[in-house]
Amino acid sequence: MFTTRCNQVRNATRSRRATPHRHRCWTGESRGIKILAGYRTGEAPLTPRTFRSHQRQLCGIAEAIATGASDARDILAAVTPGGGKSLLPVLAASRLVEAGIVDRVCWIVPRDSLRLQAEEAFADPAWRAALPHRLSIRAADNTPDPARGLAGYVTTYQGVTAAPDLHLAEFRRYRTLLVIDEMHHLPALADTDPAAAAQAAFLDTDEASSWSRAILPLLECARVRLLLSGTLERADGRAILWLPYRKGRKARTREVELDAPGWAVIGYSRSQALAEKAVLPVTFGALDGEAIWREEEVEVGPHRLSAPYPSETTRPALFTALRTGFAEALLREAFVAVRGIRAERREARGLAAGTAARGLGKLLVVAPDQLAAKHYLDVIRGWIPTAQADHVAQLATSDQAHAHEVLAAFRLRPEPSILVTVAMAYEGLDVPEVAVVAALTHIRSRPWLEQMIARATRVDPHAGAYETQRALVFHPDDPLFADFRRRMETEQGTLARRPKPGRGQGALPLWLRDQLPPPRDSIIPLQSNALAMRFDLLRPGPDLALRRPEQEATQVEMLGPPSAIERRLRAQLGELVGTQAIEDEDGRAGMRGGLSGPGLYHRYNACLKRICGNKSRAEMTLGELEAAIGWMERNRLSEHLHLLDGDPRYAWSARKRQEWKPPVGRPDRRPRASRR
Repeated sequence: MFTTRCNQVRNATRSRRATPHRHRCWTGESRGIKILAGYRTGEAPLTPRTFRSHQRQLCGIAEAIATGASDARDILAAVTPGGGKSLLPVLAASRLVEAGIVDRVCWIVPRDSLRLQAEEAFADPAWRAALPHRLSIRAADNTPDPARGLAGYVTTYQGVTAAPDLHLAEFRRYRTLLVIDEMHHLPALADTDPAAAAQAAFLDTDEASSWSRAILPLLECARVRLLLSGTLERADGRAILWLPYRKGRKARTREVELDAPGWAVIGYSRSQALAEKAVLPVTFGALDGEAIWREEEVEVGPHRLSAPYPSETTRPALFTALRTGFAEALLREAFVAVRGIRAERREARGLAAGTAARGLGKLLVVAPDQLAAKHYLDVIRGWIPTAQADHVAQLATSDQAHAHEVLAAFRLRPEPSILVTVAMAYEGLDVPEVAVVAALTHIRSRPWLEQMIARATRVDPHAGAYETQRALVFHPDDPLFADFRRRMETEQGTLARRPKPGRGQGALPLWLRDQLPPPRDSIIPLQSNALAMRFDLLRPGPDLALRRPEQEATQVEMLGPPSAIERRLRAQLGELVGTQAIEDEDGRAGMRGGLSGPGLYHRYNACLKRICGNKSRAEMTLGELEAAIGWMERNRLSEHLHLLDGDPRYAWSARKRQEWKPPVGRPDRRPRASRR
């Protein structure tokens, strides 16, 4: 659902629109564009397709920004997995570059396998002809000039973390549209979010936090930000970086403030996607069973997987079932189902048995670990004729050198038709031919499972009419999965939960401990067997509500809630710090002491914290934030760096800055950050 603010923007855009045909497509008129599907291989009949509702809404936002009808610079697109997020950056970039609002595009994705798909979105010939646009971006590594003369580049979270100054320099040179894919991977930081600061005692620093720290300066320096996600909830309950929050209905929770001032929010729920036939309905095949295991030299069981609610035997029984006979029974159900689908489609198209063709349907198997994945592959290959087994069923895990080639073949070729993986393919893998998923995983967090299920809900243009397609998900019938289904059907999935006080933790975060199976040295799986299968159709689920009735403001004359004002002031203060860092790194600012090289943004942040009485932005009151902004408007942080003298965290960078001199004839080049 679109926000009220964005509805006003769209209406204003329509009233100001004067040109015409090429701008009609930007406002999302249904008569504006008809695209031909099936262009890649020519196997499917060419059928027209038009913008989906969330894509039309983004076109309206981009047009409003381009024409000055809106001052919004943060766009949040909460699009159900499989709903079509990958076109949104193309739509935004095409209009904003044309209008001169931005010069470049930087698209950040969570894993390397998604970089190619981002490139393909801009290279799609049907959309290039229809919009029209001539933009191209490249999958870049951390080498100088990542765009190489194109309209931008796509990189990964890990790439930005490995070379943050390189990417920040690109944002300094060009007005940038920053696109962050799967935003929920980035947790909020204590430096910018008061609630995250309060949680710091309960949460360990992890890889995701390092991603957030590296990407935060890019968020603050970007001209326009487009944040994409299939879920607005993290598995560990933490808030998501940069998103605005308000108090939730339940104690110790916050929820994303979808109607926050200054934000343009696009919501595309699963119910909307089903109504527009953008995704397929899901049928769950829940297989019950019982398991026996040995724990501390004592045989335990048999215990049923299904139960009204989780108990102390739920996870050990699931751990055992996924590694013994039950797993093979569930695999067999999924294998028979996909074989039946492929046989039906072959018969409908008049294809002989064994003929390779697109659109017949594929099977994705998600295993609990790499050892189990290899076992599953051997089991499946045992059901296939020897001459075809290696070609039809393949494995893609992170320890394989050719895993990305296997994923690419699974996406783009008729064979392999069966892929066994652990986590590489669960998120962002765009394979519309996946018709069946065997969910043999112990993870039960809602965001993770939603992404996994979405691998089967994409509409396959090669498989015939929408009504003839179906998505099947086979899974163990345990109460944890049942709870996930209930939440998916009844809750919006926008909450952040605070950890309970008084609970210490070791090396692993508590949320991750909950997702991991019991240690193998304490649980020895003995045997398990399948009992009964039941099928259920997943209900559409709720739409994103902009504001619940109980949260309606009672004093409409107020200028704004303090939390919204604090959030705006914190963002403004961060932009001022980023602006000074960019100006002082510029060659024309060399008279200010030669401030160049890596780490200047974070050094300036630390300096401002000293000036403000060792208070971070997240800890400041409204008055202190306003005072800090006033000070920043009158002073330069470069004149106060002496406040960091004696701090060992900045001694090395300060020494390197003093030693470095720009090479003759090349004043714009900076030295690499090296400790040699």
